[in-house]
Amino acid sequence: MNFKELKLNKHLLRAVAEKNYDDPTAIQEMAIPVVLQKNDLIASAETGTGKTAAFALPILQLLFDKQETSEKGRKIKALIISPTRELASQIYESFMDYGKYTHLTSAVIYGGTKIEPQIAILKKGVDILVATPGRLLDLHKQDLVNLDYVETLVLDEADLMLDMGFIDDVKKIERLCPNEKQTLLFSATMPFKVVQLADTILKDPKKLAVTPTSSAAATVHQLLYYTPKPNKIELCLYLLRNTIKGNILIFRRTKYGVDKLEKTLRNNNFKVDSLHGDKSQEERQAALGKFKQGVTNILVATDVAARGLDIDELDAVINFDLPNIPETYVHRIGRTGRAGNTGTSYAFCSADEKGYLSTIQKLMQKHIQVVDDHPYPLDPKAKPQVHKKQGSKHKKGRKSAASKKKKKRWY
Repeated sequence: MNFKELKLNKHLLRAVAEKNYDDPTAIQEMAIPVVLQKNDLIASAETGTGKTAAFALPILQLLFDKQETSEKGRKIKALIISPTRELASQIYESFMDYGKYTHLTSAVIYGGTKIEPQIAILKKGVDILVATPGRLLDLHKQDLVNLDYVETLVLDEADLMLDMGFIDDVKKIERLCPNEKQTLLFSATMPFKVVQLADTILKDPKKLAVTPTSSAAATVHQLLYYTPKPNKIELCLYLLRNTIKGNILIFRRTKYGVDKLEKTLRNNNFKVDSLHGDKSQEERQAALGKFKQGVTNILVATDVAARGLDIDELDAVINFDLPNIPETYVHRIGRTGRAGNTGTSYAFCSADEKGYLSTIQKLMQKHIQVVDDHPYPLDPKAKPQVHKKQGSKHKKGRKSAASKKKKKRWY
């Protein structure tokens, strides 16, 4: 199938052609007709499968025929909610790219930056608004956002949105929009709480799924290194010096871990930067910009910061810490090998992560290739480290004899 067969108008087809998209991806082929028919939709698709175009193109098509010519009369007709600032920015850029030959206007609002320029844009009037939940509700409280005319509401990366604690905000935003609207929910994974949310806010939705496991496994060469936890940093340095070249994204579980690894790599003269939730929006954008421009070639990140980042030509992903949710592993390795390119992923597994590894392999229905030939192997008999809290040697509620002697009685 090509884009013409999806019944998109010539203005959108021209913009798509300029992006060098030849054929629609699986999610675009399935979702675009559903959205154009104004059905509600729940779609399971990971980032990197082209899902932004799967909702952006049909939304632009639906609004195209009714677009206002004057700026003043513009009302928010499409609202896209995104969990992170980076994702919101990328979605906004996609709407700008696809809608460049229409007269439709788009805007993006998110926290962590000055509110005044965002207020000025909203006062001019926009057709399509991309927003993070917190900033949107702030501006609504100040009567600066009117959601009474929303025709299509999109909840993108719903699983991440709920993981970040936005469920009440999302429900509130949905209630602020009209009852008679089309709602599209996209989620990389479908945990119970996402299904529950969909049941409460979607009306008779069409269900679509693009399985992430097969697509990620097909284009990414996966390698597994068993190594003791204290040797992970040495193994990482060894591989970066001898094996892994190009643009590299390294995942760690915690912000502290990200900072620690970044410092070590910098001390070893690697060009490195980092991304995590404690960094300001300016710092995150700067780190991403330097990486995309080639000033740095290594980015160390937590999952929340790296979700949905659109980085072209990523050569390798290193799972420094294995994730406890198997789908997260699939997302991580899916950052490389995108859009038909090939990539390599490296996973470090210590004794206490073997349980995580087995659930990952079960999800993907394949065993990851093990590399034994490296200087920091894990002893096959190694047991997970158990950190026991040192308890008091005294029984609870019992004073020592010395303490009793010293005690001056008041009676």
